[in-house]
Amino acid sequence: MAEMEKLTINLTPVDVGQIELLVEHGFYSNRAEFIRVAIRDLLAKHAETVRETTTRQGLTIGAALYTRRILEERRGAGEGLQIRVVGMLSIAEDVEPELARETIESVMVRGIFKASKEVKEALADRTC
Repeated sequence: MAEMEKLTINLTPVDVGQIELLVEHGFYSNRAEFIRVAIRDLLAKHAETVRETTTRQGLTIGAALYTRRILEERRGAGEGLQIRVVGMLSIAEDVEPELARETIESVMVRGIFKASKEVKEALADRTC
């Protein structure tokens, strides 16, 4: 199973009651499954808009991993990175803040951004 992110939502008692009724009658195994299915259905409904937007804005959909080796290669080639991800961005634990700052010009993540506290701090003024 893919990595999960925990979200907190507020629902009215009536909404919760209706969800519990559907779970009780076997339509869903639990509340979380109901919510995941509802979200997937809405995302599928808006898939074309997401596709058009990501193409137009040059966004990567999915997971992106930047390792020390990748960043050192980019630095050696004199190429900066403008990272734009919808999903998950991971910067490896062996990446030092100085290397990240030297190679990463900007970061935009819609989803999960995993990096050491020090790397996130080094990129704070370049993250939107």
